[in-house]
Amino acid sequence: MRLISNKALREFTTVHREASEPLQAWRKLIERNTFDGFADLRRVFNSVDKVGNYFVFNIAGNRYRLIAAIHFNTQTLYVRAVLTHAEYDHWRP
Repeated sequence: MRLISNKALREFTTVHREASEPLQAWRKLIERNTFDGFADLRRVFNSVDKVGNYFVFNIAGNRYRLIAAIHFNTQTLYVRAVLTHAEYDHWRP
């Protein structure tokens, strides 16, 4: 799957440096796999949830949340937001 864009991950880690390694590990898993749908995604990321049209990934033991839009037909994932758990409580799709 193709990730658009790693820049969002890097920008988040300028403030939350401890998130860098878990986010890059997540990125590598995304880029090394092909996902046909939510069930395939769930096999690799068992804690991913679908919220509206978005997919929410728990990062670093649920300390952070990554919100993504995924187009399975084109194998493209768009990072919409990377949030702390507290910030996610105020996020609305």
